[in-house]
Amino acid sequence: MLEAGTMLLFCAVLFASVALGWSIISALFVGVLLFMGYGLVRRCSLRAMASRAAGSVRSAGTVVVAFVLIGVLTSLWRASGTIAFIVAHSTAVIHAATVIPLSFLLCSAMSVLAGSSFASAATMGTICMSLGLSMQANPVMLGGAILAGVYVGDRCSPVSTSALLVKQLTHTNLFNTIARMLRTGAVPFVLSCVVYVAAAVVEWLCASGGSGFGAASAAATAGSARAAVSTNASSITDIGGLFSSAFDLHWLTLVPALLVIVLALLRVDVRLLMLASIAASVAVCVGVQHMEWAELLRLLIFGYHAQNPQVAALLDGGGILSMLTVMATVCISSAYAGIFAETRMLARLQQVIEMLGHRIGACGATMITATCAAALACNQTLTIMLTHQLCGGLYGDDESERSAQAIDLEDSAVVIAPLIPWSIAGAVPLATINAPTLSLAAATFLYLLPLSRMLASAVRRRSGFRTRHRSQNQNPGLAIPHRPKPMLHMFAHGFHPKSGD
Repeated sequence: MLEAGTMLLFCAVLFASVALGWSIISALFVGVLLFMGYGLVRRCSLRAMASRAAGSVRSAGTVVVAFVLIGVLTSLWRASGTIAFIVAHSTAVIHAATVIPLSFLLCSAMSVLAGSSFASAATMGTICMSLGLSMQANPVMLGGAILAGVYVGDRCSPVSTSALLVKQLTHTNLFNTIARMLRTGAVPFVLSCVVYVAAAVVEWLCASGGSGFGAASAAATAGSARAAVSTNASSITDIGGLFSSAFDLHWLTLVPALLVIVLALLRVDVRLLMLASIAASVAVCVGVQHMEWAELLRLLIFGYHAQNPQVAALLDGGGILSMLTVMATVCISSAYAGIFAETRMLARLQQVIEMLGHRIGACGATMITATCAAALACNQTLTIMLTHQLCGGLYGDDESERSAQAIDLEDSAVVIAPLIPWSIAGAVPLATINAPTLSLAAATFLYLLPLSRMLASAVRRRSGFRTRHRSQNQNPGLAIPHRPKPMLHMFAHGFHPKSGD
């Protein structure tokens, strides 16, 4: 009972911080006090809890270093003109009849390169939204396509903070996990493309016929949504000219991005990969953009800030300081893991999740846990860490089991968090591109992926059950003795926690 009360109080603090616009860090610090207070009530040593928490934070040091490199890299990509070059040349292919599927594809490509949903939404997403609205596209479908696209790369980019966090938590090889992510995400990705192509065809037919949500009604809706976009339509129409006025869009500006792709294919360590791209970006900033060294050093820390306000609205950001919130979130959440381990606060809940895993499989139990964690945590990072903590008992400690947990986390916590309306994982990108909240329903990739995984898991379990059943019928002597199902056993005989719970 005390455990439930403590968690409910922590959730209330999280919800209040999101509702009032406070920093999530303050809410997480309150969580540390709450969980340590629980431990003290349970007669746990304060020194032991602090020691376990500090050990967990130290173990997160590797991913924190990677976050610093990501902050530096994203700032330099902005300053070197790399992002400007990609966006300017990519948006040239957008047309009215294909704006929705192309927005999904372009945002997917940008997020794979940048590794950040927020950065991809602020650059490619904003421009695709503005172009689409000027072409009378449905803002709900357009916003959903953009939101789904920016999380394609946030999930499987080698420079994604979420992918690096999952790698650190599960102690797995990043590129092996990415290869598995490409396989599990292929069908949902193709189906999403089909949905967006169908939506584009329907819009085009309705607009041609002058009825439906095209024509006058669509024009009115798109016009009101377009008015909310910060960048005006004239600058968006000539995006190449806008960026050409601020950067020298030489082909060399593409080299830092190409390095990421090539070195990732060669499976070079992600930190070396980022360092190589950083070095190339510095060379482009100095040699092509003629940037002063003092300005270069400043933007590494504080991020890129353009002098042109229209360019600034699209490209400002990056830098080490921009990663402080996510680094603090990871460190504090890592401290939670140590406190939970010492106090065994989550032991009962973990046992219930293990029982659920026996009934529906580890994948299904992880999906359900991730959904609940996302609804409570209100952000992607804490959702990943809570899901990993709660579902640890569903997997073994060998390499194949750790790899299975990594892909289950990627296909659940990473993509489910943006679907929660009050989570900043989805609310921030939608607010950035000024898309309606209803666009969550049109972000098809984000829910097709976990649904497809659960369906595949159910089919495998069903197939395995039939195989075992046939084997037992053919060899009665090998039949497995009947055991009561764990959940039914708990209700029938009562719940008996282990000593120390």
